[in-house]
Amino acid sequence: MKYILILAMMAPMISGQAYTQTEQKGQLEKTKEMEQITPKGYTTFKLSDNVTMYKVTFKNQYKMNVAGHLFIPKNLDRSKKHSAIIVGHPMGAVKEQSANVYAANMAERGFVTLSLDLSFWGESEGEPRNAVAPDIYSEDFSAAVDFLGTRPFVDKNRIGIIGVCGSGSFVISAAKIDPRMKAVATVSMYDMGAATRNALNLSQTLEQRKKLIAEAAEQRYAEFTGGETKYTGGTVHKLDENTHPIQREFYEFYRTLRGEYTPKGGSPELTTHPTLSSNTKFMNFYPFNDIETISPRPMLFITGDKAHSREFSEDAYKRAAEPKELVIVPNAGHVDLYDKTDLIPFDKLEGFFKTNLK
Repeated sequence: MKYILILAMMAPMISGQAYTQTEQKGQLEKTKEMEQITPKGYTTFKLSDNVTMYKVTFKNQYKMNVAGHLFIPKNLDRSKKHSAIIVGHPMGAVKEQSANVYAANMAERGFVTLSLDLSFWGESEGEPRNAVAPDIYSEDFSAAVDFLGTRPFVDKNRIGIIGVCGSGSFVISAAKIDPRMKAVATVSMYDMGAATRNALNLSQTLEQRKKLIAEAAEQRYAEFTGGETKYTGGTVHKLDENTHPIQREFYEFYRTLRGEYTPKGGSPELTTHPTLSSNTKFMNFYPFNDIETISPRPMLFITGDKAHSREFSEDAYKRAAEPKELVIVPNAGHVDLYDKTDLIPFDKLEGFFKTNLK
């Protein structure tokens, strides 16, 4: 199979003093980093009337602002501490594409949830836009734990994490060095390192890999001397009779109302496309190395039986130590588990986190 560049691909602390539930809500809504919003204009996810949605920002360890959406069940007793879940979007996407589907649904099931835009993408900071920086991506998830763990209504010892597609590999990378992530789930995971080095099913040769590396290195000269930034990979913008089936699968999500969303100031032409000069940084990304050290924290790997990315979930499951579980969803492809709520095993996710975030 010809090499296909990977495409589809998240404060001042609220005082810990005692507040009544009403006072806590007021404090939450007055905080600069939290602004209550409504999901008007979004076609990529639905929000229950039983959940309140907030726009939030927080800084990662590199002092970059990370943007997110915080979902809180309306019946949540904010005078008590509750479990929470962080959700990461597919590589090259934004929180409104898939991550909010999971965050909104898990909030409806009683969890405090937080979706985020990875640095360099969406509404989060980072220049140049669409840069590949797997270390910073992983850091963003730890920063999300910092944020959630300092909310007065969140138990910092009961925070879980979900990574969809490329974020599956980023949350694993983060969890290996951040024991505050008490339970880890991935869905339709891509190992962005292996996929970039070897392509799907090990279809890329070493010569092809070296050619990509050489092109990226040459592009650095161009950009250093003021040349135009170039982008690579990503989802095609037009279909023809020669379009690869995997590209068609992504097109049906990212180039239609089903998954199409561009944040203010963004460009739909650049959605899913990383910069050419930075994409090779994935060549040095090995998220599954030492994955067994996450144990005894539990891991759940979810993939579709028809998913072209299934190999990555199976590889991670094989390498991980107990407790672990691999769930194969019948009649589901890779992108199906981005947003098709009739296929996404939310009951399984709910049980996993309720059991492991007690």
